[in-house]
Amino acid sequence: MKKKNNKKNQKLNGSLNHLTENALKKYFKTLNGHKPVDLYKFVIKEVERPLMKEVMKYTDRNQSEAAKILGINRTTLRKKLKDFKII
Repeated sequence: MKKKNNKKNQKLNGSLNHLTENALKKYFKTLNGHKPVDLYKFVIKEVERPLMKEVMKYTDRNQSEAAKILGINRTTLRKKLKDFKII
């Protein structure tokens, strides 16, 4: 059963990877030749909030379960949820 989940996760990760690449390509086109600044920080900020929000929905707002899924400790999760005004 785990092998099946791993293949499914690989397929989903590939999809997420593809979506990210496309989003970045579109973003670069909108810059009209200007150079981005602090791109890493920008991308992480754009992705992290919806990630936290959707994982919280997926876990029915169970912070312990969400932290486990995200691979972070519960204290870090709570801080991020507060920072993003999710809780």
